[in-house]
Amino acid sequence: TGTQSPDMPQSMPPEDPDLESSDIPVGHEAPIRPRIIVTAGPTHEPIDGVRYLANRSSGRMGINVAEAAAASGAPTTLLLGPTHLCPRENSEVSLHRFQTTAELEGLLEAQWPAHDVLFMAAAVADYRLRAPDLNAKHTRNSSGMTLELEPTPDLLASLARRSRPDQFTVGWALEPSERLAERAREKLRQKNLDMIVAKPLETISADSVEAYVLVAGEMEPKEIQPPTGRIPKSEFASWLVK
Repeated sequence: TGTQSPDMPQSMPPEDPDLESSDIPVGHEAPIRPRIIVTAGPTHEPIDGVRYLANRSSGRMGINVAEAAAASGAPTTLLLGPTHLCPRENSEVSLHRFQTTAELEGLLEAQWPAHDVLFMAAAVADYRLRAPDLNAKHTRNSSGMTLELEPTPDLLASLARRSRPDQFTVGWALEPSERLAERAREKLRQKNLDMIVAKPLETISADSVEAYVLVAGEMEPKEIQPPTGRIPKSEFASWLVK
């Protein structure tokens, strides 16, 4: 256990074509920043043309991570779900929106190969309707309604299995405090991630968080805590991307 920042890749992208040679001091090379992609927010899985299955994720943590990454000078892409929150206009974040798990899957398939670090902060639905009717609206009746659900694909596990050796994957474990440590370790191993953020369920939609990270190791994962306890999510995000 420690209080240092988690180790992140320091190499990666090709030379920035927008960087003028005159901006680089003589005898020095321009710093190379990893290209970062962040997912944030919930998914909305349609039931019919009006209703959908959703969750309480606000997307705040992922947006904060994207803003912190961009502020560090890293080229940053944010894939943002249906939420009223947005990154600051001057944050230099490239923004793409999605509604459903399928739309997020398509964006990740297109964007991940051109990036080096993935922060998968989005709260992707575990289930979706097997056959939604987007051109209809279910009529209310006294006998109730049964929905047939199917599991959604595990986007993060799939990407982690197919990632290049020089890519770095970060997941999130949102669980009740009493089983957070166990579930975070399980997800880190099962999804073959490089790092996972362990975040208590009690902090969902809150402005602050008391979280830590687990970094994969050869034997046991290494737990790293931020220097202080419960802090604003924006401060945690800045610590996380250092």
